[in-house]
This record gives sequence, structure tokens and C-alpha cells, in this order.
Amino acid sequence: MRRRRMHRAVFAAAGAYNIAWGCYAVLDPQWFFRVSGLPLSNSPQIFACLGMVLGLYGLLYLEVARRPEAGWPIAAVGLTGKILGPVGLAWLIATGAWPPATVVMIITNDLIWWVPFALYLRDGWPDYRATFTTVAGRS
Repeated sequence: MRRRRMHRAVFAAAGAYNIAWGCYAVLDPQWFFRVSGLPLSNSPQIFACLGMVLGLYGLLYLEVARRPEAGWPIAAVGLTGKILGPVGLAWLIATGAWPPATVVMIITNDLIWWVPFALYLRDGWPDYRATFTTVAGRS
């Protein structure tokens, strides 16, 4: 795989980041509301659950780092979420439901990962496709 070492480092960093972010969101589910100026949540358990899910994504990203030739589907789902999250946030900001200060979460959770994830998907597709077609009995 082209740039294998770099991709492994990126997904190891993404995995560690997501696990740390998820743990912090579980331990302090009101942090985002305080930082962004939103009223504190009446149900912080929802944000804690988001933290749990993002932490689990971290485990998946660590698997991509361990075996980058097989991680294409995981990275594709990850990048899709990292694109759709900002789209949803843009809608919330545009409609006035959330203040612009909420962008703080999208910068580190999503935007900084767009280029390295997309580059991995570009570099990894030929290897993944070859493995998939061999396993599926296609040529």
C-alpha cells in the first residue's frame, strides 16, 4: 500500500483521539455545552452515549492502523460520518438552532481528518478491491 506507514500513524492517532474524546465525553457530558455557550443539557446521558460511540470508532481506527490493507470499509464509514457531521452542524447554525461557537467540536472531530482519511481511501482502494475480489471468488 502506498504511504502505508503514514496511514498507520494517522489511524493510530485517530484511534487514540477518539478513545480519549469518548472517555472525556462520558466523564463530563456537559463540557460541550459549557464551551459552546449552549444551555446545559437536561439529558447529558445522550452526549455521554455519543462519547461512547465515538470511543468505539477509536477502536475501529486502531484496527485500520494495525491492518491498513483491510480497513477500507471502516475508513469509508468514518469519513462519511466526518462529512455528514459538519453538514448537519452547518444546518443547525444556519437555522439558528445552535450558535457558531459549536464549530469547536467539528474542527477536531471531523475537519482535520478529511484529507488523511480521503488519501487513505484513495491509496487503499486497489489493495482492498484486490483482496475483496479474491476472497469473493471474483477476478
